[in-house]
This record gives sequence, C-alpha cells and structure tokens, in this order.
Amino acid sequence: MTKTNKPAIALVAHDNKKSDLIDWCGHNKELLQSYSLYATGTTGKLLIDKVGLEVNRLQSGPLGGDMQIGAMVAEGAIDFLVFFWDPLEAQPHDPDIKALLRIAAVWNIPVACNRATADYIFTSRLLNEKYNRQLPDFEPHLNRNV
Repeated sequence: MTKTNKPAIALVAHDNKKSDLIDWCGHNKELLQSYSLYATGTTGKLLIDKVGLEVNRLQSGPLGGDMQIGAMVAEGAIDFLVFFWDPLEAQPHDPDIKALLRIAAVWNIPVACNRATADYIFTSRLLNEKYNRQLPDFEPHLNRNV
C-alpha cells in the first residue's frame, strides 16, 4: 500500500453504529474529502452510497477488513482510525477488533471510538499544523535476547 500526500483515515463501524458513523461523516463530508479514506467493506459501501464520499473499500470486518486496516497502520499508511464500535454487542471477530485497537495504540495513531472523540480530534488545531507523531522506539524489543 503506497502512502499518498493526503493523510489517511480508516473508517470502521459495527452494525449498530453504522448509522452514527454515516451521520458523522455526512456532517463532516467537506473536511473528509481532503483525506484518503479507507473503510471496511459494508461501512465503505454505505459511505459511498449514502454520503457520496470517495472511499477505498477493504474486506468486511469479519472477513479480514479489520486486519487489513491493522496492517496498514503498522506500515504507516493510516494516520487516523475512526472506529465506532458497539460495546454492548458481542462480535464474532472480537480478536480482530482487539488486535486493530492494540496496533493503533502501538503505533501511536489517534483513535476515535465514538462521535464525541471524533469531533474532538477533527476540530483540533493540530489538524492544521504539521504534526510529528512520535513513533515508539522498538530497538530494545527487536534486539532482546530470546
């Protein structure tokens, strides 16, 4: 996956949160058009059809889409993760969800798990400044004795 000049946002939503994400994206459509957008399959289709955004669709979450986004985060191809997840509904692919959230934390990217946090992130003054995200130093881990 090649990094473009535009910052990249991954958009993910569980079934019970898809309408919230669609509404949030519709409200922020003009802002989001200046980003490269990636989404899991069903969410991406809804964002294209209902909001009119240009979205790079990946697999559906349960079919590997969450893992695809996680790989993109690890490769440095994703700058923000907006993941409206449902804390009240068990998910069959829960290990993938936890892995995605973990890898986002490992690589220090901003993550919004609900609309309030997404609003805070996307109204931050840091969006309009050059932000040098600090990457963790993994040398000690990589060079440890095993």
